[in-house]
This record gives sequence, C-alpha cells and structure tokens, in this order.
Amino acid sequence: MEIFKQNRCIALLVGVILVCFSAISLFSPGVVTEGQNTQQLDKLAGAGHAAAAALQVQQSSAQERSSRISTPVFYTSATSLGQVWQDKQPKAEWFDPGKLKPKQSAVKPTVQPKATLMKAPPAVQTALKQAAAKGNQTVNKVKTASQQNPPLKLFFSRTKLLNQEQQAEATWSYAVSEEDLLLLQKIVMAEAEGEPYQGKVAVANVVLNRLRSANFPDTIYEVIYQKSQFSPVANGRLKRVKPNEDSIKAVNAALSGVKEVTDDTYFFLSLQLAQDLTVHHSRTYAKTIGNHTFYK
Repeated sequence: MEIFKQNRCIALLVGVILVCFSAISLFSPGVVTEGQNTQQLDKLAGAGHAAAAALQVQQSSAQERSSRISTPVFYTSATSLGQVWQDKQPKAEWFDPGKLKPKQSAVKPTVQPKATLMKAPPAVQTALKQAAAKGNQTVNKVKTASQQNPPLKLFFSRTKLLNQEQQAEATWSYAVSEEDLLLLQKIVMAEAEGEPYQGKVAVANVVLNRLRSANFPDTIYEVIYQKSQFSPVANGRLKRVKPNEDSIKAVNAALSGVKEVTDDTYFFLSLQLAQDLTVHHSRTYAKTIGNHTFYK
C-alpha cells in the first residue's frame, strides 16, 4: 500500500488492467467463470440455441409451402422494378402552344427558269431596221418641215424659249413678222457666213435670248440695231448681204427651238478680229464654235 501511495501512476495502471480483464470475461462466451456470472452465461447460451432451432423450423416450413405452389414465381430486384415503373409513367413536359398549330407541309422553292436571249431571224431584224429607219425619216421630215416653215409665234418663259408644245408654260409670246424673219436671216449671214452650221444656229440663239431677256429690247429689230452690239450694223454689211440656204435653215431651226448654246448666252465675238475685248474679260465663257466664242 505504501508503494501505491507513493506512486499513484502505478495504482491507476493496475486499475485499468483490472477493468480490461473484467470486460473480457463478460463479452467472451467461451470463458467460464465461477458463481452467478457462469449461470447467466449458460442461460443466454441456451436461449440462443433454442431461437436458432425455431428459426430453422420456420425456414423449412416456408420452403415446403413454396415447393407446393405449381406456378413459378420470378423475383426481380427492387432496382429493376423501379426502372420498369419509371418507364411506364408518362413523362411531364412543358406545354408548347406551337404544337397545337397544324404542321405545314414543306414547300419546295420555285425555281425560276433562266431567261435565254433569242436572236430574231434575219427577216425580222431587217423589218425592225426598216421600221427604225422609217421612224427616223419621219422625225427628220418633221424637223425639215419646221425648218422650212418656221413658227410665226414664239413662246417664252422667264428663263428660256419654249417650243410649240410647251406654249401652256409661257409667260409671254412674240409674233414674228416677215421683216423680223428676214432681218434675223441677214444678221446670221453677216456674222457667221464662214462659220459651220452649228455656229449659225448659235448666233440666231443669241438674238432670241436677248429678245427674251429683260435687259435687252423687246423686238428683233431693236435687238439687232441696238447701239454698239453687232459690228455688221456699224460697218453697213448687214444691208449688203443676202442670206444663203444655211443661214435660212439655221434661223428656222432656232425659231423652232433648236439650241446650240444655252438660254443664258447673250454675247459672242471672234477673238482674232474683235478690237474690243471687254466681253471676253467681263463675261463668263460658255462655248466655242468655229471662230466664235460665246459668253453668258
């Protein structure tokens, strides 16, 4: 005892060892101890053997019953039964309104046939050419007739000379007399005798543009005889010339609406012969035809 008192650790160790031995003796069925513990273990063992025997009897009777049943019974695992149940159950899906619409049959895209260029037979081509030639001849005849018989009345807007078909747009009109027509032919002949036909038409256009403009006189006679405007008037050539065929045609074309220069062209001169170049330096260049330069 004195040893235990002095060494408490040894006392604790001995206590632990004793507890372990007692536990082993309780849980081990094969170990037989003296006294009451031995009797209790015997009772538990006997009860266990009796329960085991009863269980064997029940199992044997169950096997006999199952063997008497003629219809074979197939057993499946719980997992397989669950899989079959899930397959039989209807699957829940979200309602789609689009499924209510009738299905449209696939429409095949229409293939448009490619246009093929077919050449007309030679006879048809010849007929078309003849018709086009006749049409051109008709237009030329109309132009020739208008040039041979110029209109006796001119129609003007504020900015341009109108043709006979545009007279509804006119702001004022001018009646052309025989004296005006002859005077216009003579000024074209005197100013552009050696110029090309387009140059002759352009000179007549300038006179008619001045007639329309508010900055110049209101008659053909006054426009041509305006002071210091046309050199043939100053040197007397205007009275001596006799209009040739080109001058007459050019005047008739200008009166009919043919324009070689724009409606805002009011001046022209020959840069080689002109002594006064004020127009050249003060006006806007418009066009050059032959030896004449035209200005706005």
